[in-house]
Amino acid sequence: MDYKQNFNFWKTDTFFDESTREELINLEKQNNETEIKDRFYKELEFGTGGLRGIMGAGTNRMNKYTVGKATFGFGMYIKNKYSSDDCKTRGIVIGYDTRNNSKFFTEIASGVLSNMGIKVTIHSAPRPTPQLSYSVKKLNALGGIVITASHNPKEYNGYKIYDEYGCQLVPHQAKEVSDFIDKVTDYKQIPFEKNEELIQEADVTDDFVNDVLKQSRISSKDIKENLKIIYTPLHGSGRVPVCKALEKDGFTDIKLVEEQANDDGNFPTVVSPNPEDKKALTLGIELAKKENADLVLGTDPDSDRVGIAVKDKDDNYVLMTGNQVGALLIDFILSNMNDEDLSKKAIVKTIVTSELGAEIAKTKGIKIFSTLTGFKFIGEKITQFEKAKQNNVKEQDYDFLLGYEESYGYLVGTHARDKDAVVSSLLICEMTAFYKSQGMTLLDKMEEIYNKYGYYRDNLDSFTLMGYDGVNKIKEMMDKLRNNESIFENTIEKIDYNNPVKAEEGFGYLPTSNVLKYILEDGSWIAVRPSGTEPKIKIYYSIKGTDKKNAENKLSNIQNKIKTYLGLE
Repeated sequence: MDYKQNFNFWKTDTFFDESTREELINLEKQNNETEIKDRFYKELEFGTGGLRGIMGAGTNRMNKYTVGKATFGFGMYIKNKYSSDDCKTRGIVIGYDTRNNSKFFTEIASGVLSNMGIKVTIHSAPRPTPQLSYSVKKLNALGGIVITASHNPKEYNGYKIYDEYGCQLVPHQAKEVSDFIDKVTDYKQIPFEKNEELIQEADVTDDFVNDVLKQSRISSKDIKENLKIIYTPLHGSGRVPVCKALEKDGFTDIKLVEEQANDDGNFPTVVSPNPEDKKALTLGIELAKKENADLVLGTDPDSDRVGIAVKDKDDNYVLMTGNQVGALLIDFILSNMNDEDLSKKAIVKTIVTSELGAEIAKTKGIKIFSTLTGFKFIGEKITQFEKAKQNNVKEQDYDFLLGYEESYGYLVGTHARDKDAVVSSLLICEMTAFYKSQGMTLLDKMEEIYNKYGYYRDNLDSFTLMGYDGVNKIKEMMDKLRNNESIFENTIEKIDYNNPVKAEEGFGYLPTSNVLKYILEDGSWIAVRPSGTEPKIKIYYSIKGTDKKNAENKLSNIQNKIKTYLGLE
């Protein structure tokens, strides 16, 4: 069917609930053909990031039917892979955040799976995505689902699937699930009616927090009690576990941003609940000024990312980047390893993450692995390391220490297979308290690192191009870049990840991905990739200079060149 036939089918067939049909009738009355086309010109795609989209009626929207279809396909995949006994005894864990409809979509998914004879364990309250990852292993489940759209605006929701190790599906697994989803050619095939006998609730929050606390690096009670912390969960799921972890670890001066401490999927106090955006931390910074706090923490709705603002010597609060925090965490953790053998330790980062943290780690003899963008690939590395140890595959036998990406996501330890703002918040607070006890801020420590390893200026330009036309424009931009050798002077290598690219020794090749990366003579690089979950094209910059001014001048020139070339000014 074309988009118009799809629209008329959804609008008139009584299989779809009354509210869905009313929404589409009202849309028709508005005579908004562009919106109708965008809702029905394609199916909401299940990719390596699962589903993510604007909520509403339509095949290209997040709703009861698209979630039901994805779940039915996932259920078929599980039943094909595991025995019926495993399905009934181990089953699937479902977690959800505080977004609008997250609990509703959880109920839809649990209904479909239980109807198929698959046990479902649901988190008893909104909890972080990393806690879902943790729960899968803790409860010995066959896999997991989390309902979240991470840091996207309130109009969005999403659906991610995890394997039995608690790792989000990587491409070959996602393709297998997608093939089963594609077999669902009629929404009327979906078994929505739940089997209550196969559905239960569980709360593993205390277990999760206790395992997070195993990553603590500082034992001094006095050091921790001297740190003033402002924390905002941005109306999300981080409030309970983050506060529990910090309090159990010995921090006593923690103040919540009360206006943002409630669960609210409308995110009324922010334009977007994204801790990468300083605007999202505005209320936290205002409270920090009143309280003369040392640190502002902000976690996104599913509490897998954390952003921070740090007070400088002029009592201004400065937002630190994900690359900076990653480098600081590496330096801090390696400085507090208690003479452990580092020869088989591994740090894993993505190809669009700054090399600064890697340079710090290399001085300690740590092995660095680079993966494609997406924390699922970092989680996959943890599983590879563990399997290598079990099977005595020496060239892959490493101990995972830390994984991180530039987009404010970090994981220390193996309690989860996804980025974890709970353990990250714990270690950021310990790190800040430790340096405060030495008369330093994190900004002071960052300057010390720059002076030792070189000045890095990292940035991200992200351009949203909505709808059918936006998809085509993004494709045209990537084609234009591919068809030209390089638009940057002093390029020594242009890497097209659409082609096989060799991974670290013993690990074969990286999966292919729609990413271009330019390596420059001075160690700087630029990478361009369309987002896998949003209608965006992203341009990443990691510019290395002799000092701050030199790096910023280089960055400005390179930004202007590529934006002009792609018509993104």
